[in-house]
Amino acid sequence: MALTGRAALLAALGSVPIGIWEPGWAGILAVNAPLAVACACDFALAAPVRRLGLTRSGDTSARLGETADVTLTVTNPSGRPLRAHIRDAWPPSSWQPGTEIEASRHRLTVPAGERRRLTTRLRPTRRGDRQADRVTIRSYGPLRLFARQGTHKVPWTVRVLPPFTSRKHLPSKLARLRELDGRTSVLTRGEGTEFDSLREYVPGDDTRSIDWRATARQTSVAVRTWRPERDRHILVVLDTGRTSAGRVGDAPRLDASMDAALLLAALASRAGDRVDLLAYDRRVRTLVQGRTANDLLPSLVNAMAPLEPELVETNARGLTATALRTAPRRSLIVLLTSLDAAPIEEGLLPVLPQLTQRHTVLLASVADPHIAHMATARGDTDAIYEAAAAAQAQTERQRTAEQLRRHGVTVVDATPDDLAPALADAYLALKAAGRL
Repeated sequence: MALTGRAALLAALGSVPIGIWEPGWAGILAVNAPLAVACACDFALAAPVRRLGLTRSGDTSARLGETADVTLTVTNPSGRPLRAHIRDAWPPSSWQPGTEIEASRHRLTVPAGERRRLTTRLRPTRRGDRQADRVTIRSYGPLRLFARQGTHKVPWTVRVLPPFTSRKHLPSKLARLRELDGRTSVLTRGEGTEFDSLREYVPGDDTRSIDWRATARQTSVAVRTWRPERDRHILVVLDTGRTSAGRVGDAPRLDASMDAALLLAALASRAGDRVDLLAYDRRVRTLVQGRTANDLLPSLVNAMAPLEPELVETNARGLTATALRTAPRRSLIVLLTSLDAAPIEEGLLPVLPQLTQRHTVLLASVADPHIAHMATARGDTDAIYEAAAAAQAQTERQRTAEQLRRHGVTVVDATPDDLAPALADAYLALKAAGRL
């Protein structure tokens, strides 16, 4: 039950003349008794809240930054019309800051025995599952003096998927892939180490590509054409330990790693390779295996959506053992982790030979652009000290990357905006060199 502002205002207005002309209990009762009767009648005429039927429908997923519409159907089985204010509560991250009140509150009138729909538009600001909290309904009588109030639990979940902002780079990377396959009109032969076909020799072809046996069987010189290897296995490993929780700009490092992994998966699937995903810190957080090219991206974004960094140190030995079990044959292992010196030197380097002796390893890390900005700062003492600290941090990352390269690891170190295309370029370079 709830007393409305209109009832309080009428009581206040009625007390003014009583205080002037007839102060005392008799005057108070003369005003408040009719008001109390009116409130009781208004309460009795309000539609009951607990008997209402509520169901949900609408979107079950949306990309981060996009909107999701969830429809709430309110059924009024009583014989009284429902005049209601409704609050459809969701977690605060379901809306942009400052827009929650306007987006979650609705006014609705439902005649007796009928139903009406209202739509709550969500615009989530974080990845993951957003679950509806509760629906609070305040049902008013015709005079709007008194109201019934109650809550209903109407479950619904909207999964907020990674935004995949790097998909804008996919057309240019696919064009480069077609060049490697030799399927463009430019005068370059397909690169790679897998035999594709024979064709007639034209001036400018590499004489080492001449197939002398085929030439002996025909009247013209035949040359071999090559293409990058297909049907190779790629295992993308997301490190979800504490280093992935560090924020670079407005998002954690893990989000930039996910974006890079999605671009790589989209490109590799178009190239005919098989892509699996493993997320690990001290245990397996998610594992996606054996998906077809058409089902790969939906499976990856759905698996990545609820992932959050864990504030624990990643178990490098466990990660290596799990990766080896997941990829028993020779594969390209793409490790998306940090280039911080301590986790690499104490955790990854001792177990790295187990990976590199069987697989090709590519390590990608998110660099902080603020550090590069600090390294160029000058002007006062504080700026000089900041520049020195930034230069030291950059030197340590370069030294760590060089240690990894000496173990045969390809290293990609780039800012969040550049990491995805840089990782795709590294994959294409390995494919062109026949190292997959």
